[in-house]
Amino acid sequence: MTTEIGNKIVGYEVVKDEPQPAQSDASAKVIHMRPLLKRPEMLEGGTYKIKTPLSDHALYITINDVVIDEGTPQERRQPFEIFINSKNMENFSWIVALTRVISAVFRGGGDTTFLVEELRAVFDPRGGYYKPGGKYMPSLVAEIGEVIEKHLKKIGLIEAPEVSEELKAKREKAVSEGLSGGKQCPKCSQMSVVRLDGCDTCLECGYSKCG
Repeated sequence: MTTEIGNKIVGYEVVKDEPQPAQSDASAKVIHMRPLLKRPEMLEGGTYKIKTPLSDHALYITINDVVIDEGTPQERRQPFEIFINSKNMENFSWIVALTRVISAVFRGGGDTTFLVEELRAVFDPRGGYYKPGGKYMPSLVAEIGEVIEKHLKKIGLIEAPEVSEELKAKREKAVSEGLSGGKQCPKCSQMSVVRLDGCDTCLECGYSKCG
C-alpha cells in the first residue's frame, strides 16, 4: 500500500515488527523421539552358528538384548548389539562394518524388523548355496538376516508362521534322502523346490503342483 507524504520530513524513527506469538494447533500431533538406548553393565542374548559351503570355518553370531520399559505392562526385550566372529578373516572388514551399522539401528530403539527383509534380499553375484533340507540362501548376508529373524522370533518381536505337520514331514523326508532344492518356487521365490513322491514340492512354503 502506498502512503503519500504532504509535509516536510524533519526526523524519522525505525519501528521493528513485534514477534507474533506462536499459534497452537490442537490437531497437531507431537512426535516424541526415544533417546538412544544406553548399554547396561550386563546383557542377555544368544549365539547362533552358521556353517556354509563358502568357508571351512563357521561363523558365530551373537545378539544381545536390552529390556525396555522394565516393570511395566509394556516390558519387552529389544536387540541392542550384534557380534560376528570367525577364524576366517577373508570377510573381516565388511562384517565389522555390517555389525556396527546393525548395532546402531538396534540402539535407536525403534522397529528393527525391517532389517530381516533388507538383508535377506541381498544376492551374491557369484551365486548362493543350499542349506541342509534344500533351503536356498542367495548370500551369506541373507543368512545373517535369517539369524536375526530367528532371534526376533525368539524374543517375540516377530510372530513365527505356523508350519503344518505335512510340511514338517516333507522337510524331514528331504533331509533323510539328502535332497536339495533346484528350482525356484513360483509362490515364495525360494530355490527350494524338490521332487518328492513324484511331485515338485517347495520345502520353504509348502507349495506343490499336486495340491
